[in-house]
Amino acid sequence: MKKRLLSGLVGLLAAQPALSMDLVQTYEKALSYDSGIAAAQASFEAQQAASGVSKSALLPQIGAYGEANHIDVDGPNQDNSYRELNYGVQLTQPLFQADAWFRYDASQFQTDSARAQYNLAQQQLILDVATAYFNVLRAQDTVTTALATEAAIQRQYEQAQERFDVGLIAITEVYEARASYDDSKSQRIAAENQVNIAREQLARLTGEYAEDLENLRQNFPLGRPEPMDPSAWEATALEQNWSIQSALYDLNASEASLKVAKAGHYPTLDLTASYGKSDINGIESAVQTQRDGTTTQGVIGLTLNVPIYTGGGTQAGVRQQRSLVTVAEQSLNTVRRDVRVNTRSLFLTVNNNVETASALGQTIISRRSALDATRAGYEVGTRNIVEVLDAERAYYVALRDYANARYDYVINTLQLKQAAGTLSPEDLISLNNWLSETAPGIEALANEEKMLEDVAQ
Repeated sequence: MKKRLLSGLVGLLAAQPALSMDLVQTYEKALSYDSGIAAAQASFEAQQAASGVSKSALLPQIGAYGEANHIDVDGPNQDNSYRELNYGVQLTQPLFQADAWFRYDASQFQTDSARAQYNLAQQQLILDVATAYFNVLRAQDTVTTALATEAAIQRQYEQAQERFDVGLIAITEVYEARASYDDSKSQRIAAENQVNIAREQLARLTGEYAEDLENLRQNFPLGRPEPMDPSAWEATALEQNWSIQSALYDLNASEASLKVAKAGHYPTLDLTASYGKSDINGIESAVQTQRDGTTTQGVIGLTLNVPIYTGGGTQAGVRQQRSLVTVAEQSLNTVRRDVRVNTRSLFLTVNNNVETASALGQTIISRRSALDATRAGYEVGTRNIVEVLDAERAYYVALRDYANARYDYVINTLQLKQAAGTLSPEDLISLNNWLSETAPGIEALANEEKMLEDVAQ
């Protein structure tokens, strides 16, 4: 069954504008709307039913039978015509059918594999929702920095035009400012389009277009993975990763199917029992002593079937299944290797995200100081307009990169937990506690107007 984060069901809604949503609400809507998780659940339920079908071959089979015949006998010294009616019930109980037992074992392993795939689909939905959610915030922050960059460069361009008009600078500096301004406009337009695309990706999962999403607080901690040992994460992944679990169950199912193929050489033994009646109407014996008769019959017995030659089909089936077992073994090895490399790589990436975010935080301070110094130098004539524009652009790029580093950290941390097989809805709840409707995407832009006041001077 689907795990719910909050009580109650979320109705299936058509895509339409909605109010501000947090991460938990977004995930709840995706649980009810996303077709991928619904398909994974249906596949799991279908395999459960298939296992029940395999089990039925081991249980008693009871059926009723009936037969009506009109018999006409012509021959020497006899000329009979009569009707015969047979009816009753029959029980068949398999006593030894090795192929049915092994087929049932294979179906149970296949059910376990389907369950692992369903759990993997649940984890993938958690990751997809978080990725789409923070990609919207990432795109919005990019628009914010693009707008700030455009505004700053526009004011630099206007200031350059004013200085040219009074003969303080050459026309080339105006052209440089104009070119940078036009470039910032194109980047802002592209960033706004990316926001629309990101919202479409999120709406695909939830069925709604959220106007506002709660953002990460500025004091959100970027902690290192615990434990701080990549080998420990690798060991956990090899034991709990759902892709590995599914591949392992597939191998077990293939081995059981190999036993099914080999069981084609084994005899089968069934217990049969029946109870019925035969009604005969109109029969005439040679001496005309009996016209009608009713008999009751109960039969119990054993049926043995010993296969001797099947045209080579059994041997061919065994060879085929041996090859399929090899395929499953190699697939399991591939999955294990991929998970091992992916887990260790994500561990390193998360640590790199922490260091990168810390460095970018210092970069913002340095870029701001450099920008202030460049502006001051431009006022006294020691710096030109190109240097000011580059400083403006570098400062806002640092702001954008810092925001991206935080989003990268969140997504890569969730991916690391998925690789280790430990990702759960509780991780979204914990992350959701660090979201706020009033949290700015980029803290340094909160006082944007103040920062830009001296640009227009």
